[in-house]
Amino acid sequence: MTLMVCKKKRSKIEIEKKTKWWKLKKEECCEEFRQKLRQALGGQVVLPDDWESTAEVIRETGRKVLGVSTGRRKEDKETWWWNEEIQDSIQRKRLAKKKWDMDRTEENRQEYKELQRRVKKEVSKAKQKAYDELYTRLDTIEGQKDLYRLARQRDRDGKDVQQVRVIKDRDGRVLTSEESVQRRWKEYFEELMNEENQREKRVEQKVDKIRKDEVRKALKRMKSGEAVGPDDIPVKVWKCLGEAAVELLTGLFNKVLESERMPEEWRRSVLVPIFKNKGEVQSCSNYRGTKLMSHTMMLWERVVEARLRKVVEICEQQYGFMSRKSTTDAIFALRILMEKYGDGQRELHCVFVNLEKAYDRVPREELWYCMRKSRVAEKYVRVVQDMYERSRTVARCAVGQTEEFKVYSIRDQL
Repeated sequence: MTLMVCKKKRSKIEIEKKTKWWKLKKEECCEEFRQKLRQALGGQVVLPDDWESTAEVIRETGRKVLGVSTGRRKEDKETWWWNEEIQDSIQRKRLAKKKWDMDRTEENRQEYKELQRRVKKEVSKAKQKAYDELYTRLDTIEGQKDLYRLARQRDRDGKDVQQVRVIKDRDGRVLTSEESVQRRWKEYFEELMNEENQREKRVEQKVDKIRKDEVRKALKRMKSGEAVGPDDIPVKVWKCLGEAAVELLTGLFNKVLESERMPEEWRRSVLVPIFKNKGEVQSCSNYRGTKLMSHTMMLWERVVEARLRKVVEICEQQYGFMSRKSTTDAIFALRILMEKYGDGQRELHCVFVNLEKAYDRVPREELWYCMRKSRVAEKYVRVVQDMYERSRTVARCAVGQTEEFKVYSIRDQL
């Protein structure tokens, strides 16, 4: 009996090519990029209306100087230790293999085998060096967050949530086609992020211009290595340019403050569903959306936020979405209380309130009302309103990107 087994056809996922911004860690690459960009921009101050052309100059300079990746493979391999020396050695090995295939002489064979052994040694050394550096970093205070991040990543990899290609609709029916899965993600995030409530003394006063030291502080607070938004310009670009970037950004932000209108490109974002590690992986409600926004827009937000914090007072009991006051700190305090009361054999009465997706559903009108009630200058209210005006986003899932949709409620992390 003859059996015919059809080979399973792999679904092709379009992977976006990305600029190799990570090369800016190297001083020589950073210096070359800095010089090329200065030549391209000519030291001009960027206007909000002209931001798109300026951003394109930055992206084009990055592509020319740093190169573009071919995109990640469908199967994620642990090749974070990879370096250019290994890449060059493998390229030489491949050329030697082709040479041996074309001319099967003993000399060509020995050359290929020697390069093969050398590549194995270099790979082994590179792995060992990378792991040694990783373990050294994990032993430091700064590396503690990396340890938790690696543990969470391992847990997610074990559940394979990155490749969930089927999802359930609101009635629990399993959707299998790419179009229906994309439609469901769009529908879910559109409903989640667009719930509104309704609700004023306005404080009209003159506000100071943005100063260079404010931009410098905001730039320092921004972390390098974070995922970039749709504009594909990481904060590392501005850090690489140094004082020239501070001057350029100060001019740009003052134009935005004066006009109360930021560049249209900053209004676009990408939503990435992240599994909460609880419940069914096929249920949209068990995912939280992480928003990838323009890093330059996030810098602008930080400058405005720093000014607002001087006016608005937040009660000491507030934990979560607060600098150096995580919800884990509150949980730790609660555990200590339980232990102390348990040791003293005393009763402890407490309530833990979990508001489902409360941060996703903050109504805009409530935010404007609270800002005005806190005597925030109307100029800043209008600037913050502009940040959410005409906001558009797409959801990125395992089967591709959804259609673009508008966002009406507060979701950005101001």
